[in-house]
Amino acid sequence: QVKLVQSGGGSVQAGGSLRLSCAASGGTFSMYNMAWFRQAPGQEREFVAGSSRNGGFMDYADFVKGRFIISRDNAKNTVYLQMNSLKPEDTAVYYCGAVWTLSLTVRRASYDYWGQGTQVTVSS
Repeated sequence: QVKLVQSGGGSVQAGGSLRLSCAASGGTFSMYNMAWFRQAPGQEREFVAGSSRNGGFMDYADFVKGRFIISRDNAKNTVYLQMNSLKPEDTAVYYCGAVWTLSLTVRRASYDYWGQGTQVTVSS
């Protein structure tokens, strides 16, 4: 059983930056593809960014490309999301997810484990 514990987030003005962290325990972290999703009020949880198991491949949703960076440190069992040039429309609860698949997937339903979620609020 993998447990994911998130930290970071908070409130920032438009144009600012925040970093999210997601620490894993209870499993072999390097065997999981990791991703960040977000969910705004009244909307479905959507893929934001993902990292393959060894960090050699990353994928981003179009709406964050060039602004967000996902990274992982397998020695620390942690995945990060650096969020730059934040916009009010980035306001949402952000979740990290872990999936045991051969390759990274953007499909929410495939993910086996989730973090507790962390609020990110961007004001204009």
